[in-house]
Amino acid sequence: MDGVDFSFVSLSYSSFLTYSQTSSIEEPQKYPKNKFDHLVLGPAAGQGLRDRLQCQGLKALNKTHFSTLPRTPDLGDSISFVTVFTIYNTSVSTPADDRSSKLVAVGNTSYSKMEQSMAILNVFISFIKVVSMPQSNIVILTDPASDLSIHRNNVNVFPIPGEYSRDKLMLQRIKSYIAFLEIRLEEHSWRQEVNHHYIFTDSDIAVVDDLGQIFHNYPKFHLAVTFRNNKDQPLNSGFIAVRGTLDGILRAKVFLQEVLEIYSSKYMKASRMLGDQLALAWVVKSHPSFDAKRFTRPKAFMDDIQGASVLFLPCAIYNWTPPEGAGQFHGMPLDVKVVHFKGSRKRLMLESWNFYNSSTCPGISDMLCLILMSGRTKYDF
Repeated sequence: MDGVDFSFVSLSYSSFLTYSQTSSIEEPQKYPKNKFDHLVLGPAAGQGLRDRLQCQGLKALNKTHFSTLPRTPDLGDSISFVTVFTIYNTSVSTPADDRSSKLVAVGNTSYSKMEQSMAILNVFISFIKVVSMPQSNIVILTDPASDLSIHRNNVNVFPIPGEYSRDKLMLQRIKSYIAFLEIRLEEHSWRQEVNHHYIFTDSDIAVVDDLGQIFHNYPKFHLAVTFRNNKDQPLNSGFIAVRGTLDGILRAKVFLQEVLEIYSSKYMKASRMLGDQLALAWVVKSHPSFDAKRFTRPKAFMDDIQGASVLFLPCAIYNWTPPEGAGQFHGMPLDVKVVHFKGSRKRLMLESWNFYNSSTCPGISDMLCLILMSGRTKYDF
């Protein structure tokens, strides 16, 4: 298991899952507006729909497509996942009673804000290193002032100076990506003729299939982004893939520099949350030949934007969000590769990993049933 330490998320699965032994789901219960310590499951969306995961309780009735796929062919290339993560110091002068009131209980474990962030980062790593792509590398871009130490195989912490405050973190994320690509460009001149591809992601995702297939199946793109049928925010910046050729890295850097310029000039009022996605959409949709109608069809396509060959991948497969988000009415595609636990769903990410790592979970498809059937509550995380 690649020397993985699961102590971050040693949760008690049975203590938070509300599920009857007869494979029927209990009626949702009403709870006061406080921190929940268990899941409430509901009907699985997409039941009866073709090419959607079918569940009976927590048992998958059909298997996800990737369950029989081999690992990425050995093409001499390697892949690194790159994410931005930092730690915000909490006041040690806060009274003990106030600190305890801010703890979030998941099973038998209680988390402070910093502890739950570290647990989520640990689960992000575990899904990649244990479930989907054990041979890949993980790079964590962080504030040099952040006391971040990760002791996992092929996981490296890479400090990049910048402004990592909460209000500027999304802006800094793009700057950190650009700085990272600039360093890779400098190294490329003396590196061996082996392509080292990069996938930039949020840290609240679970990679449940081998994403190396993207670079193999679509050999001509420079960078890839994910899209959804959303008029105002059609692109999600939580997943950006960059081909590791000299041309791919250079064109991706130039593309992101354009996004940064638009972000800084047009969307600074939305800098805390949505500015990067709005800027990304502006750069793409402002291209004269671009047809935004293609966002309404969940099928991959390519286009030339700002001198780069951009691959557009559907969020339904490469950036799927659990119920209360994109796709909840149509269920989970059988070929889903990335689950994004954005916003209030982060607690579900911990619960999902704990279920997968328990003796009661037969495999990844059954864990996906847990994800598909949950999310009807607002997690206070």
